[in-house]
Amino acid sequence: MHSNRGLSRRNCLETMSCSWGTELWDQFDNLEKHTQWGIEFLERYTKFVKERSEIELSYAKQIRNLSKKYQLKKNSKEEEEFKYSTCRAFLMTLNELNDYAGQHEVIAENLSTQIIAELSRYTQELKAERKSHFHDGRRAQQYIENSWKQLESSKRRFERDCKEADRAQHYFDKMDADINVTKADVEKRCSLKAKQQAHMRHQIAEDSKNEYLTYLQKFNKDQHEHYYTLIPHIFQRIQEMEERRVGRVRESMRVYTEVERKVLPIVSKCLDGMTKAAESIEPKMDSKQVVESYKSGFEPPGDVEFEDYSVSMKRAVSESSFLNARGESRRRSRSKLWPLLKRNKLMSLLASPRQPPPPPPTSPSPDGLLNGPQSPQQHKEPLSQRLNDFMGTKHKMHCLRSLKRGGTGQEDYSHLPPEQRRKKLQAKLNDINKDIQKEMDQRDALTKMKDVYIKNPHLGDPDSIDPRLEEITQSLEKMQLEAQKFEGWLTEVERKLLEKGSESQRRQSGHFDSQGNTPLTNNYGQNRESPDGSYTEDPSTETTMQFKSRSTEFDDEFDDEEPLPTIGTCKALYPFEGQNEGTISMAESEMLYVIEEDKGDGWTRVRRNEDEEGYVPTSYIKLFLDMNAKGAKTYI
Repeated sequence: MHSNRGLSRRNCLETMSCSWGTELWDQFDNLEKHTQWGIEFLERYTKFVKERSEIELSYAKQIRNLSKKYQLKKNSKEEEEFKYSTCRAFLMTLNELNDYAGQHEVIAENLSTQIIAELSRYTQELKAERKSHFHDGRRAQQYIENSWKQLESSKRRFERDCKEADRAQHYFDKMDADINVTKADVEKRCSLKAKQQAHMRHQIAEDSKNEYLTYLQKFNKDQHEHYYTLIPHIFQRIQEMEERRVGRVRESMRVYTEVERKVLPIVSKCLDGMTKAAESIEPKMDSKQVVESYKSGFEPPGDVEFEDYSVSMKRAVSESSFLNARGESRRRSRSKLWPLLKRNKLMSLLASPRQPPPPPPTSPSPDGLLNGPQSPQQHKEPLSQRLNDFMGTKHKMHCLRSLKRGGTGQEDYSHLPPEQRRKKLQAKLNDINKDIQKEMDQRDALTKMKDVYIKNPHLGDPDSIDPRLEEITQSLEKMQLEAQKFEGWLTEVERKLLEKGSESQRRQSGHFDSQGNTPLTNNYGQNRESPDGSYTEDPSTETTMQFKSRSTEFDDEFDDEEPLPTIGTCKALYPFEGQNEGTISMAESEMLYVIEEDKGDGWTRVRRNEDEEGYVPTSYIKLFLDMNAKGAKTYI
């Protein structure tokens, strides 16, 4: 029997078709443990796939949030940035990334439906099937154990009866061999009784023997059926159950890979889209777009004329000749380089009074104000210290420029440089033409509908379309008028740009003489943009004004391209003679423009006209500030 089992085991290893019923006939407990481990492994694998699905969902959510975070928001300043190829490529990358996140959501959904749900249902079925099989195995074991107990019981009984029969036989033989003749009758009666007892015991032993043989045959039959029929059949079903479990795990792992493989083509397309977006970036086009966005159309500043100071000049000059020379110097300084055009701002700082202003007069009568209060005598500070003060206020100047640039523009974009104005007008005109085309298409459609209603009155009333047609006609007339208006502005700007281009060529061709001497002319500093974003269309229209304060050679080296904006007005309560440098005189009840409020030193900066400005005592004036310009009250 053992040799047959060994042969069967070798055949099992050779053919890979082992039977648990024959190979593991005595491993009921181990099979129970193994199948329990198999179910636990199945549950652990299901948990693994579930956690992987949750990770995919979380990853997809984070990717979508990331893509949404950096998406272009409507009506935002970032819309201007997307005219560059880098920003457009980034937007394409975000869109592809959003699709990429969607594929991870598909992976999570397929893992949940095709693996997690199926394995959870199969695990419950597997537990019930395993319980049934091992219940049958335990019942078979219980039956064979009961049969063995019956055999053991009959065997012990047979053994006991045989021993008692042997004792009775031995007693009879002893009585029969006794030679005492004096008690013959008694002896005979005792011998007969012992013989009967011995015969009865032998009969009982024989019955026990037959019963033992019956139970023995029955047990052998049951044992043979148990180990060769019942147990192999039960173990075979357990084996099939376990093989189905292993096969289901194999199928789940295959589906696990197929779920991800199915989305790889789309993921690959997303990655190809990102690569295509990266390849669409054009550095040259972005450089050209920078020119298109910021080109002003202004001409570069001309050369600075040589100013000969070697000729000795008389100190005593008339007021009129000095002012005329001052105005001529101002007209010449308009053509200087922009980094030097900071006279008003710098000199207002350098020349601002450093001592407290004089107190207001005690009596407002004309007699008491004949000469007016005297301005404080200024103790001039070193130039380097005032330059340091000026450089420390650069951030304030930057804030002022930002305020100027961020202001509300005009309808004709006249606040913009010529080239930028032309682009804005062209874009606006294109939008209007698109709206006109839409209205015309809608008018044509309504006209056709009206014709259909006229031919087929049962479809609708033709007169019901007339109000809408009238509304569209009025809208078209309005938009056409607006388009004509913008076309006129655009034509004017293009004409000016063309004239400036021709003039620039003429200047470049005749700018220097053949010996390379000084420039012959310097009257083309027109239409130039200043560093703070403002510009002047025609300097000949500007009014040249003179300062009454004493001028120095340092004044001629700086000039401001545009006056500071006004923040309100003021009325002079008393007359004031601005005799010190940086101050300005004023008459009683005179109205002046306020360009800078009192910073705590008792002086307020005012302007009489475009070029005549300075400081006056705050106590001498009554302020009327413009609340809309309150935010720009401090400049430098």
